[in-house]
Amino acid sequence: MYEINLCRHRNDGKMPRRFNLLGVIVLGIAYYLVEVVDIAHAFIPNTKISSPALLYCQIKPSSRTVTSVDFVHTTPMTSSSSLKASDVDEEEAQRLMDQVAKIRAQIAALEGKSIDEVETEATQRKEEEKTRLENEQQKKKIVQIPSSTNRDDGRFLYVPCDADEQTRQATAAVERAFKDGITRQTVRLALVREGKSTMEDEEWPGGAREMYREAGRPLTEELLRMVRAQPPMKELSTDEADQKETENERQLNKMLPPDVKAEDIWDFDGSALITAKAAGGPSADVCAMVFPNTDVKYLNDIQRMDEQMKERLFLLVNPFWRNVDSWGFNILAPNAKKRAQEVVFDDDKFIETYVMLRFSARGERCVALKVYPYDWQLYAYLEDDSRSYGGNIVEEAVRLGASKDEPTSAQFTDFLNERPEFKMSRNMRQINRMM
Repeated sequence: MYEINLCRHRNDGKMPRRFNLLGVIVLGIAYYLVEVVDIAHAFIPNTKISSPALLYCQIKPSSRTVTSVDFVHTTPMTSSSSLKASDVDEEEAQRLMDQVAKIRAQIAALEGKSIDEVETEATQRKEEEKTRLENEQQKKKIVQIPSSTNRDDGRFLYVPCDADEQTRQATAAVERAFKDGITRQTVRLALVREGKSTMEDEEWPGGAREMYREAGRPLTEELLRMVRAQPPMKELSTDEADQKETENERQLNKMLPPDVKAEDIWDFDGSALITAKAAGGPSADVCAMVFPNTDVKYLNDIQRMDEQMKERLFLLVNPFWRNVDSWGFNILAPNAKKRAQEVVFDDDKFIETYVMLRFSARGERCVALKVYPYDWQLYAYLEDDSRSYGGNIVEEAVRLGASKDEPTSAQFTDFLNERPEFKMSRNMRQINRMM
């Protein structure tokens, strides 16, 4: 229940003919409160304007004109008091609405407008306020994580400079996820040739075959050589002899690299199945499928490997889909989308544990980094005029913020516009250095 009591007073009990500036301001406040009542009608179910109420506003009388406003926070009505007041609810609601109409008429007269114009402006203000609130909600999806957070804070993460740094970072993320019981993972690596920087834009005129041969296969093989996916101790045998043998296997797995082999799936797709056989035994074997796409064959292969690997680690590396909607209608496989949902996406299968995305926003080189278990970290490269290498100015990755969901170019643009160091575009900064 909500009530607004708006009173006008003068010494003679009549409405003053003239309004001073303060009076106009107070009438504006009263008009705003009227809008609050309208909003309450719109958004609070079964709300009636009656007395007593949570909000009580009274404009006090003074010797000249309207001068002050009192706000009194009263106790909300109980269900029993609401029943007692039910007989007068309609009368009080009508009385208040009449007062609202009078106030709007007075404001219209003061501003030299019609009542319809005043009501139209009020509606526009409501829409603007609604839009503003929606925009604020959207911005909350991308927040800078406070420094007081614990292990969920990913601000310490860095953008890898080359393939080796990326492999080490991805290895740590995959192992953390596996220790947390995530045995089915998706990894999206930045495809970087050996000896090249992650900042460089790669071109692949040979298509998927070249991508696999020059980057996909070597990156995945190195990742599998470094990952150690030891099964949890609680899942091992409790027999004393078995425990000793298992401990020996674990030590071998830590000290010796696995035997990594690649087997092509479809050469023209540049896809392959890469396996890492652990030195200590099959319990720590790892398997990765590289460059699978939306062909039904890969769903069959994924399902088959999922059954074979059981509790062991199985990775999908740089799959050619973003989500289940990547499976469009296919007359030769009408149920492919449904099957993809069951094989890949149901039960939180194959969640992304490491992703490095590179793209452009507002002409700036940007990077979005997902490293398990942290949120997405957003970066943009900025020139450091005090440093150069080989005649070129060194660029550093500047952290912009974090996001719960995968960021978009528009969200990057919002962050860049808020940062003073990116006030000028990349081209303008280059021109300034040349002048």
